Amino acid sequence: MTDMVPAEDAFPVWTVRRSTWFLVAIHLPFVVITPTNVIARRPDAGVWEMALIAAAAAAAGCLQLRHSLAAASRRRPAGWPLTFAVLVLLVYVPGWWLTINWLVSIQWFVTASAAMLLPRRVAVAVWAASIGGTSAGLGIYDYAGGYSPLQSALFTCCYAAVMAVGAAALLGSARLAAILTDLFAARTELAGHAVLSERLRMSRDLHDLLGHSLAAVSLKGDLAMRLLARDPDAAHREIEDLTSVARSALRDMRAVTHAEHDVSLHAEAESAQAVLAAAGVRTNIDVELPGLSARAESVLGWAVREGTTNILRHSQATNASITTGRGAERAWVQIVNDGAGPPPASAGSGLAGLAERAATLGGTAVSEHCGGEFRLRVEIPADAP
Repeated sequence: MTDMVPAEDAFPVWTVRRSTWFLVAIHLPFVVITPTNVIARRPDAGVWEMALIAAAAAAAGCLQLRHSLAAASRRRPAGWPLTFAVLVLLVYVPGWWLTINWLVSIQWFVTASAAMLLPRRVAVAVWAASIGGTSAGLGIYDYAGGYSPLQSALFTCCYAAVMAVGAAALLGSARLAAILTDLFAARTELAGHAVLSERLRMSRDLHDLLGHSLAAVSLKGDLAMRLLARDPDAAHREIEDLTSVARSALRDMRAVTHAEHDVSLHAEAESAQAVLAAAGVRTNIDVELPGLSARAESVLGWAVREGTTNILRHSQATNASITTGRGAERAWVQIVNDGAGPPPASAGSGLAGLAERAATLGGTAVSEHCGGEFRLRVEIPADAP
């Protein structure tokens, strides 16, 4: 198995877990600047007036934070029409009393919440009415107060920019938190799929490898037991072969766990001929397919291994053939044996795994029972990489 980077190093998980604090930190300056700006320009304000200004700004900021947290989770908070209405009242009602200094530095809560809660067209209308209308009204107020037309126009643009940038910052912070959460969820899902894929690969490879090897071990063990009484030397040779097969199975299992195992078509054909001969199956083998890529030859080698395992485990075969062929576009291997039992109710995991291997190269694996005969044919593109 290839080395994997720990999740803590590959992705800043702490950022996702603290996205709520990130939004709180973003909102704090917006909440603080409004009462600070208003109170600083009202030196004659009493303690209760300053407390009321600060409380109204804090309440508006809390409502905005509630809307932002919900937007970060791509939803609307419960009772949002009521909270939005209260936010509008907190912003505009004090504006008649606190005038320009209050409206310019707090109206971004209304526009940001409108973008998070309202339908797009309605939100655009709210932005145009609140930012455009307020900045234009304040520009007219400045002009009436004695500023020149140019100064009033510049102030109008400044008011609009402050309100628009503030609202965009609040909206963008909520969207950023939502994107960060989505990204982490996507990475978690991909990691889960990768783990599942690796488990399926190991399960498939272990089935294909150990199924063949254990069938050979069982066969040679039975043969050695039968030969032990009448031909100890032959039984000894079979036991030596059995030990060799067991060691080979152990090497294969270690290779599977490191994703390093590969098979050769010719090596599998030779192994199949030896094992089937020991089982008393007359076998005709012709596997000359020059020019195949390593991956293509590996898939066909797996086909030979799986076909041999099926013959040993699921049939009473006396004759079998393993042949290959190549056309203009396709190369194939076909395993045929007699003595096949009735077809199973469902395809086994070995044939399913073989079909998956062939599919990775754009090929197919088809098996069929015909009378007492079983056929397995695996085809892949002849020019498969």
